[in-house]
Amino acid sequence: MALILIVDDSPTEVHVIRRALEKVGYETASAADGAEGVRLARTIKPDLILMDIVMPGVNGYQATRALAKDPVTRGIPVIMVTSKGQESDRVWGMRQGAVDYLVKPVSAELLVQKAQSALSG
Repeated sequence: MALILIVDDSPTEVHVIRRALEKVGYETASAADGAEGVRLARTIKPDLILMDIVMPGVNGYQATRALAKDPVTRGIPVIMVTSKGQESDRVWGMRQGAVDYLVKPVSAELLVQKAQSALSG
């Protein structure tokens, strides 16, 4: 089954997302900020990355841009999962290289559906 990297500075959010994904059989890993997310993505090469935006240090926009520019990670789809719900936030996230954009709170069903869609190509 696919490996999904969750990049979020909220342990609660990581727990909720991890539970939803593992319940349907996905393996998960997590990182607490954008810099750690980029490092971990280069190391473990996950099949999908779920990226928060508002994090200390390297934010989700910066991390997604770095992943999209790196030959090692550019093929990994990124779905932004964030509390930033403005249309301009969504557009900017997609411009950084995200394949989808979800606004928290996200139902477990929608999260799994979007993950399956991104993983199938």
